[in-house]
Amino acid sequence: MDEVHHSEHIPKWKKDEIEDIKTKINEYPVVGLIGIHGLPSKQFQQMRSSLRDLVHIKVSKNSLIHRAMEESSDEIKSLEKYIDQETGLIFSKTNSFKIYKLLNSSKKPSPIKGGMVSPKDIVVEKGPTSFPPGPIVGDLQTAGIPAAIDGGKVVVRETKVVAKEGEIVSQKLAAMLARLEIFPLELGLDLRATFEDGTVLEGSDLAIDESLYTQNFMSAAKQAFNLSLNAAYPTSTTIHALLAKAVSESRNLAVNGVIYSPDVMDILMSKAQSEMLALASVLSEEALDDDVKGLLGAQATASQPEAEEIAAPTDEEAEEETAEEVTEEDAAGGLGALFG
Repeated sequence: MDEVHHSEHIPKWKKDEIEDIKTKINEYPVVGLIGIHGLPSKQFQQMRSSLRDLVHIKVSKNSLIHRAMEESSDEIKSLEKYIDQETGLIFSKTNSFKIYKLLNSSKKPSPIKGGMVSPKDIVVEKGPTSFPPGPIVGDLQTAGIPAAIDGGKVVVRETKVVAKEGEIVSQKLAAMLARLEIFPLELGLDLRATFEDGTVLEGSDLAIDESLYTQNFMSAAKQAFNLSLNAAYPTSTTIHALLAKAVSESRNLAVNGVIYSPDVMDILMSKAQSEMLALASVLSEEALDDDVKGLLGAQATASQPEAEEIAAPTDEEAEEETAEEVTEEDAAGGLGALFG
């Protein structure tokens, strides 16, 4: 007798669902899986509606998602291991990093329920509460929260971790946390993984700290600028600073080396006069002519407390003067005058 094979009967609605998922997998460049376990239906619908312009969200049975991926390309099958509990599909033309940021920003703080596992360390901070004195003090203490009455108010006496990450939260603690308006949960669409350009990206891979990256880029740019400047490597960004530095150093060289140049003659003359007057001040008056005596007298008058001006710059002041901001024309002119 011939063996009879019975083919599995699949309802039409399931076939249509599988075909719809397969069509969308081929239609969109980014396919992802999201966790929706524990998310209230109303909140889910609100998120789904607010994200409609950027992502298409589809909820289906895990078995049908598996079946659709098995009948699709081999690459997409690598997403199957992220199908767990209540799972939704997202389809988008927006890149995975933007999707992660979008979904993460849509999450809302929510109270934790008794019997749930704490997703992180739950901390109750020291300080006053909004509760008047009464039985609430005992309730807080029973839940493990160090409470007392101080100045006619219920206060938390010290900061305390009331539940560590991974611990089961008791009914009493959950009730007290809710009354204290401490919401440890963040309810939203949890992006488990996406498939884009032949690559699977897990949610942890998509969590980018943009402020840190910005700081790193700014630090790298600053270090590159300093390296270019110190190595005298001209670029469109550093050329102005390099020219200004060259002019400053050349003027310092001209002043300290007593190189006669139109750009530093005023400094050299002021320096020479200052040195001359310093020498004249230690000589006897018989050795000085009337002009020098007059200059010494003017210098003595200028050095009185009422006057603030200084007759001539010192070497250090002359160097500081060279640090003034200069234009490219000034730089070119100064270098040309010194070195031909």
